[in-house]
Amino acid sequence: MIQQAPNAGVEPHATVGLLRAWLVDQALPLWSTTGWDAKRGGFIERLRPDGSPETEMPRRVRVQARQIYCFAKAAQSGWFADAKAVALRATEYLLAKASGADGAPGYVHLLSPDGTVLKAARDAYDHAFVLLALASVFAITQDAQIRAEIDRVVQFMDSAMLSPHGGFAEGVPPTLPRRQNPQMHLFEAMLALYEATGDLGFQRRAGDFYGLFVANLFDARSETLGEYFEEDWARITPVVVEPGHQAEWIWLLRCFERNTGCPTGKYRAALLRSALRYRDPDTGCLVDEGDDTGRTVKPTRRLWPQTEFAKAFLAQAEASDSDAMEEARRQLARVYDHYLRPYPVAGGWYEHLDQHGRSIVDFIPASSLYHLVCAISEAARLLP
Repeated sequence: MIQQAPNAGVEPHATVGLLRAWLVDQALPLWSTTGWDAKRGGFIERLRPDGSPETEMPRRVRVQARQIYCFAKAAQSGWFADAKAVALRATEYLLAKASGADGAPGYVHLLSPDGTVLKAARDAYDHAFVLLALASVFAITQDAQIRAEIDRVVQFMDSAMLSPHGGFAEGVPPTLPRRQNPQMHLFEAMLALYEATGDLGFQRRAGDFYGLFVANLFDARSETLGEYFEEDWARITPVVVEPGHQAEWIWLLRCFERNTGCPTGKYRAALLRSALRYRDPDTGCLVDEGDDTGRTVKPTRRLWPQTEFAKAFLAQAEASDSDAMEEARRQLARVYDHYLRPYPVAGGWYEHLDQHGRSIVDFIPASSLYHLVCAISEAARLLP
């Protein structure tokens, strides 16, 4: 039985419609116009509090890829008339500016606003989102060139980043500590690639990441997912726990189970029990960081853990947990009530709140649209 947290102000049963309308009527139009550099190409990294673009910010390749995913997903759902055109235009930009831009294989890490390379390091986290973007574009186009690019990226990662200890190194050159986060998003990318292509090779690769989770990333004793590791996946202490990532793994494990038939229920249940320990008692939102004893370390509350918490409940609801269905609605209502509805710019959001609910950043980052799109699309798929 899930102990219910305080309700948000909006009626939970109305929230899915409100979120979908917010996304379709406000957020996607904002990020396809103001959030796109019409002169030089590419998505803007972030907007100012008044919704105006910060055009001279360097551009992370992972953010370009995440925005491509958002618009391709919107196109797949039939939510936004220009979504496919935006996704394809952005994919052309990504391929032209970031793929092998310095003459070497793989995608560079950071671009200047004019599209030149600022940092050429190859990063595993970036490549996870490049693959997710390519999977989402292939799903709506079945384009043979996109399929070939997917294979090139995977081959590059196998040759340059594969670790003898399991998973992939942080990048080229490799760095320490190792993080679970790139592995998690590569797991997500492999699941998306399998769904888009039907290629069993991607399903097997997803299985490798599931094995890494079971053997190294998840600690059964504390029921927590560690964030930082040594080269051989030994946990670095004191252990850092990000509850949002625990919630994100619940959703991914459910996706893996749906695609493969491999039962993941005991891990999902354990992660949810653990994540609930880090819920703010006043709002029901997840805090940013804890330790492996369940103690809150950082009581601030970013937006993205709240969307992932909603996805976790949706995953459990899909797996026939009746309590989780109502809690998913309540959590989606919290996202809308605390982060979206109060924001003065249509399509914007509060990115990071302190323990008193006050905003502590003065910008709207493009990177969070990915979390919102995924949560809203899952809610639309699963909730009546």
